[in-house]
Amino acid sequence: MNDIVILCGGIGSRLQAVVSDRPKPMAQMGDRSFLDILIIHAASYGYKRFILCTGYKQGFIRDYYQDKFRDLEIIISEESSPLGTAGAVKNAQRFIKSNMFFAMNGDSFCQLDYNDFMSFHKDKNAFISIALVLKENISEYGRVLIDESSRIISFSEKIKSEDSGLINGGVYIFNQSVFDHIPQMIQYSIEYDLFPKILDKDIYGYIKTGKFIDIGTPERYKQAKDYLCSFL
Repeated sequence: MNDIVILCGGIGSRLQAVVSDRPKPMAQMGDRSFLDILIIHAASYGYKRFILCTGYKQGFIRDYYQDKFRDLEIIISEESSPLGTAGAVKNAQRFIKSNMFFAMNGDSFCQLDYNDFMSFHKDKNAFISIALVLKENISEYGRVLIDESSRIISFSEKIKSEDSGLINGGVYIFNQSVFDHIPQMIQYSIEYDLFPKILDKDIYGYIKTGKFIDIGTPERYKQAKDYLCSFL
């Protein structure tokens, strides 16, 4: 089975007005944490091995998951200084056993069928696959453009446009060969550093996704609680 890497290291400065005592992915959703919901959703498709990339207040996550899920393998990959999203994945390389693995943001929920997403990745023989979401207003998310074969031809983060379009859903499938393109032990971003430099590779967008929610602001955190507490 494929490993799932979850990026949990960010500070979440915009959310600290309402979530200040813990890392952003550990924000409460009823009687669960947001990170619990991400893990449970992925595990419902049969995935059992999760690698949590921690940074800010990482002891909170380590202690919480020490004995949390008896039927899952939870591994903590700690960073001593901020490494960015790609840097955190690189730092977790020693823990990743599967040749193809998922990586996902720990502060957003993208409803998708993980098995179908993996089948898409294999069918395309993709170097990287990215879950894409159709959004009515992309001003806070940027835009991803694909061609008729679903190959990504343009990847722009945080553009000032209120148009509708496809956005990055924050769930990826990587092959182990991606590590050849990520520097060791420096701050490096998946979105800003890695993707723009490898668009000549076979990178495909998977758009059969459902609900997308991120908890980056107090307003969106409230919306997430209202939806996700009834979802699971």
